[in-house]
Amino acid sequence: MVGFLTSGSSKRKRPRRKAVAFEEELMKTDSLTRRAMLYSASLVMLVVSCHLAVAQGGGKAEPKRIEFKPGTNSTVINDKIHGTEEAEYVLAAKKGQKLTIHMTSVPRKSSVFDLKAPNNADLGLEYDANYDYTGTLPETGDYMIIVARPTTSPGTSTYRLSITVR
Repeated sequence: MVGFLTSGSSKRKRPRRKAVAFEEELMKTDSLTRRAMLYSASLVMLVVSCHLAVAQGGGKAEPKRIEFKPGTNSTVINDKIHGTEEAEYVLAAKKGQKLTIHMTSVPRKSSVFDLKAPNNADLGLEYDANYDYTGTLPETGDYMIIVARPTTSPGTSTYRLSITVR
């Protein structure tokens, strides 16, 4: 081991080359560790913020497709909507078929529906808020049924939607 004397001191000091190299390596490791921790924290924040956006209704959900069980031409949907939420359903039907929709809800008349033809065409319904509909379909395609509460006040509506296609 090579040593040297400093002026005014009789103590010997060790060479600093190994200590400096060790400290530099430690700092590189610390820097990499800090960088990895920063990337990890950023990734966690991104995942959490995406999850919160979805949980808060950050995107519009796809409509639920109505499909009849084999050998049947009708179905019943029981569901709930809260506040100003809307529930959307899509029904594939053909030109000339007869569509019947009947809605009941609790509290009474707390849910209504609107019916849109393919390409959002108007079906000539008198109101956007309906409880019953029976009609012959004018074209083949996907028909949209939108269920909503007829008020903007807070509350929940439990509804039953009966749908028949003949």
